[in-house]
Amino acid sequence: MLGIGMPYWIMIGSIMLVSWLVQWNLKRKFEKYTQIPLRSGMSGKEVAEKMLRESGVQDVDILSVQGRLTDHYNPMDKTVNLSPEVYSGRSVMAAAVAAHECGHAIQHAKSYAFLGMRSKLVPIISISSKYMQWVILIGFFVFSSFPALLWIGIGMFATTTLFSFVTLPVEFDATNRAKAWLNDSNLTTSQEHAGVSDALGAAAMTYVVAALSSLATLLYYISLALGRRD
Repeated sequence: MLGIGMPYWIMIGSIMLVSWLVQWNLKRKFEKYTQIPLRSGMSGKEVAEKMLRESGVQDVDILSVQGRLTDHYNPMDKTVNLSPEVYSGRSVMAAAVAAHECGHAIQHAKSYAFLGMRSKLVPIISISSKYMQWVILIGFFVFSSFPALLWIGIGMFATTTLFSFVTLPVEFDATNRAKAWLNDSNLTTSQEHAGVSDALGAAAMTYVVAALSSLATLLYYISLALGRRD
């Protein structure tokens, strides 16, 4: 167990450190680009309205939601939900985040394959994430008499890892759509566009770290299960 466990804890500890650094960097970028006003003077809500309108998306509502960094697109009710600092903000960050979330709305309108795949995984993930840790824990205790239970738990965890990796192209594509539209619409200057790329790049890294962390944990569970079998 020690030979398997120690390398894992070193690896997961490293990932946790990197995750903290990435989150810290994202907050730092958020603060920095929130202080830089957009030359056009448009609010995040206005940027979102313009991007959706010019992209031919007319059935999506733009809402303000409480919290910080709570911005998201909800495909169930077709709403772009923006935090107050983004919804009313007139900064480079507000434009970047609003355009990114609209990128998801455009993906939905254009039936982007990975977004559809992620949406189909949501019902499975909601069940797996609720019970998988208990199934895995009990599976270790009863492995000698019922090894299948542990593998069921690992399979449930594997779906969450798959979800994390399917999320990556969804997020990167939304970012690319946002940057392309902001550039093509001349809504940002070259300096502002560099800020948009920097901010959205920092946000994208949080998803990369989350996916790698999930994969590391999955491989650890698999190695433990194989070790029990031997």
